[in-house]
Amino acid sequence: MSPVPASRNSIVRLLNASRHVACPCHSCSGSRNPVGALNTFRKFATPVDLPTKEYAFEVAAANLRFGDGVAREIGMDFKNMGAKKIGLFTDPNLVKLYPVRTAVQALEAEGVPYEVFDRVAVEPTDKSWLDAIDWSRKHDFTHFLAVGGGSVIDTAKAANLFTVYRDADLYDFINAPIGKGLPITQTLRPLVAIPTTAGTGSETTGTAILDIPSRNFKTGIANRALRPILGVVDTFSTDSCPKEVHISAGLDVLFHALESYTAIPYQERSPRPANPKLRPAYQGSNPISDVFSMWALREAVHNLPRVARDQGDQNAKRQMLLASTFAGIGFGSAGVHLAHGMSYPISGLNKTGPKFKMPGYAVPHPIIPHGISVALTGPAVFRFTAPSSPDRHREVLSIFRGISTSDNSISRLSDADIGPALYEAIAQFLDGLGVPRGLKKVGYTSADIDRLVDGTIPQRRVLDLAPGIGDVAGEDGREHLTSILEGSLEY
Repeated sequence: MSPVPASRNSIVRLLNASRHVACPCHSCSGSRNPVGALNTFRKFATPVDLPTKEYAFEVAAANLRFGDGVAREIGMDFKNMGAKKIGLFTDPNLVKLYPVRTAVQALEAEGVPYEVFDRVAVEPTDKSWLDAIDWSRKHDFTHFLAVGGGSVIDTAKAANLFTVYRDADLYDFINAPIGKGLPITQTLRPLVAIPTTAGTGSETTGTAILDIPSRNFKTGIANRALRPILGVVDTFSTDSCPKEVHISAGLDVLFHALESYTAIPYQERSPRPANPKLRPAYQGSNPISDVFSMWALREAVHNLPRVARDQGDQNAKRQMLLASTFAGIGFGSAGVHLAHGMSYPISGLNKTGPKFKMPGYAVPHPIIPHGISVALTGPAVFRFTAPSSPDRHREVLSIFRGISTSDNSISRLSDADIGPALYEAIAQFLDGLGVPRGLKKVGYTSADIDRLVDGTIPQRRVLDLAPGIGDVAGEDGREHLTSILEGSLEY
């Protein structure tokens, strides 16, 4: 077994313990400060600049409106904004249902001009994005309205961005190293989002995700400028969702919360940006994201099984919508990490590999829905991350078990036992929802592991927030990713 790389904290502790070797007289600054000891050595060697860690975090979220039938107000909102022409984005299924009908009636009641784009693809691709962008550029809208799940909202974000940046290439803003990751410096047009799933929380974030079939993985654009100016969360909007969509979307909520709460602390991220405008949207766990993420996790663990059992449980669906929004605010600043990073090639490779098609999804192509693709590695991911912060993972375990951290079955667990216990708790939870029991159940085999790892490695935006990878200098994560994926083949 190869040795595990030392963390930055362990290196600092070692320097501190050996400070007398660095300074025998005990009188210089090196005797009290390991960095001082390093500076002493630098007098006799080529100077080396240490990476500077982050010292700040930023929280930004959309304005939110939550309530029964609140989408009926949307026409007045756009009239108040002085909208001249609205681009309404949705998908071929939703265009016939309550959420879009309500939005259209609201716009017409206020005499607000609009055009409808109803070709948004479920799990959008670069091709479907370009279709929406081309349509939007031809109309030059003053305002945008997205009515749908994450696929619709993310497509509308992209259409807005590239309508303003009319001559830009798609890869100009896609996250590095896949794209150029250029900053967004121009003001985008107002976007309002009406979510129709309790899942992505996209109405609160500046993130937009797409699949790139030629690369066999997903990636995206992450910038606060993409964030909708208003999220209108109508509690009636998820009533038309099939059971399978409720489950997949709800799992996205759950893992948004779990990953943001267990991401590396914001002050462990390095290097810090030279300019505040370069500070990324995903920054690591922080005191504000922790509050939103833990509330969302508790609600998802409690209410998602209720929705799966009874899609008519209005209170449970209402709480899942709130949890989705809370988790969106949480991960919108903290970010996600391993489960999401690996989900991108799991979904992407499926189209040319296993060709698994999830029941309940009215699409003509193979699909492992996003929430399912995230959940498939969930048990193994948190077994891996548990040693990084045993107390946080102990708290997560107590939520899945529905007991207090002071209960003997939790409090008496050693730190080393938290990971295996959490693995079992998450696996049991997923099993109760009917989630496929590992990658083999959706058609992957051990022969696919290397390709899945290769598709995960470029996802630096999220991998750099992963404990054991993002906080270890020079660690690309390949060995750990291989181990986690192998542990996710079946459970």
